[in-house]
Amino acid sequence: MTDSQDSATAPVPAAASDTAPGSAPGGGNPAAAAGTRTAADVITPDLVARLTRDVVGGATTTAGRAPFTGEPLAELPESTPEDVATAFERARAAQRAWAATPVRRRAAVLLRFHDLVLRRQSEVLDLIQLETGKARLHAHEEIQAVVLSARHYGLRAAAYLRPKGHLGVMPTLTKVTELRHPRGVVGQIAPWNYPLELSVGDALPAFVAGNAVVMKPDTQTALTALWARQLLIEAGLPPAVWQIVIGEGPVVGPAVVRHADYVSFTGSTRTGREVAQGAAARLIGCSLELGGKNAMLVLRDADLDRAVDGAVRGCFSSAGQLCISIERLYVHDSVAEAFIERFVARTKAMRLGTALAYGAEMGSLVSTRQLETVGRHVEEAVAKGATVLAGGRPRPDIGPLFYEPTILDGVESPMAVCAEETFGPVVSVYRFTDEDEAVERANATPFGLNAAVWTRDGRRGRAIAARLRAGTVNVNESYAAGYGSVRAPMGGMGDSGLGRRHGSEGILKFTEPQTVAQQRALPLGPAFGLTDEKYAALMNRGLRALKALRLH
Repeated sequence: MTDSQDSATAPVPAAASDTAPGSAPGGGNPAAAAGTRTAADVITPDLVARLTRDVVGGATTTAGRAPFTGEPLAELPESTPEDVATAFERARAAQRAWAATPVRRRAAVLLRFHDLVLRRQSEVLDLIQLETGKARLHAHEEIQAVVLSARHYGLRAAAYLRPKGHLGVMPTLTKVTELRHPRGVVGQIAPWNYPLELSVGDALPAFVAGNAVVMKPDTQTALTALWARQLLIEAGLPPAVWQIVIGEGPVVGPAVVRHADYVSFTGSTRTGREVAQGAAARLIGCSLELGGKNAMLVLRDADLDRAVDGAVRGCFSSAGQLCISIERLYVHDSVAEAFIERFVARTKAMRLGTALAYGAEMGSLVSTRQLETVGRHVEEAVAKGATVLAGGRPRPDIGPLFYEPTILDGVESPMAVCAEETFGPVVSVYRFTDEDEAVERANATPFGLNAAVWTRDGRRGRAIAARLRAGTVNVNESYAAGYGSVRAPMGGMGDSGLGRRHGSEGILKFTEPQTVAQQRALPLGPAFGLTDEKYAALMNRGLRALKALRLH
């Protein structure tokens, strides 16, 4: 994904329209019905004061601008590196008592949070839309992801963290127990594109494992993270256990890494490398979920209507500002014409809108920087010979940062859109005749985050999925099946990152394993008058017997 938007808060052009509502200029995407509620109706001074009460920081900074309109959202406290140090001191003091709380009581906080999020989701759906510009249905994906994680770790944390017995070096005589201790205070740097799921969703397993968290959300979307903190406190989390610091990434981010016992980062590959270097210098662990140039394969036997629907979701959810979004589409030549015809028609019919309500099928880009990147990728590709099959232009008549969902054909190297992550509503279509060729082309990228395969033959689809170099591969789905299956790990290969969220790996990474081995009766060395030679011979016989008994 792209870098922080913390410094990308310059005013954006106001929306301009000389087009009737619901119509589209020049045959472009139609506009969804406009809403009546505004940012001022949602982000009130009282709300901002309540959410920011515990933020450490004296100066103020603008909490980004509403992508739908370009208007400033709020003034927030701004943290300095010294404020970050204070936040870590507060979190560290609170963490000891939190870690001493029985794990089932910590897990109960997550289960109460699960219910509160579902009950009060309309509040945060408004915030997510106003801060990111995404359509409401895409904002709801964050609700789904967070409650899935809260439920999973709320019900499974005790099993993941309980002491585990292991076979010792001398069976029955060596008692071995594996313990899991919290790391301490986790430093989390969260991105702007999924401000609920990638803030609190990633923090939940750290909390239930007994850690405190100091989080730096992107300033563009800090209100969503602050709302989640307030709700988790209502669910029973001690307030000091979750500290939030706010400020520009290059200033506050390194300070978070300097003080943390473990770092969780989601963002660009470039910044991820810097975070990894900072963690390595301190010999602390880190997990990094980074960029992607994700591929989708449509095989010759695919259900084309389902594949088209999947492509629309996979390419254009959150206006393509999704780390696991599809940006490369490989279609078997025998079905390419039929698939592309349906995909183009479906894409051109997508409704774009700004309402704080359901109805729009795609929202806005988040910033001028994102709009410029999308425009540059498309314009350069067209200048070098690519063809625009759908979209390919901004839509200031709807909002200042809207860009139509775009399908490109004829993309090839060295066009930037061919290999670079666009992180916008742009997909390139390629044809293939041989599945081995398709797999090879899909894998021809330094990234390895997500992929999709569409076929009526599930076994064949799974076999091809196993050959794709990606941390998650979905068969007959674009991304939600893999991401939403929270008992299984999710993360990237290659330049797409280190470590995993979800499942056992998603919680155990926030712990330090400890082995306690108690030796009983016989020592592990010459005893009872045995010479060294006789002891070695006895051990040789024992080792052979352990292999014969298949003890491991």
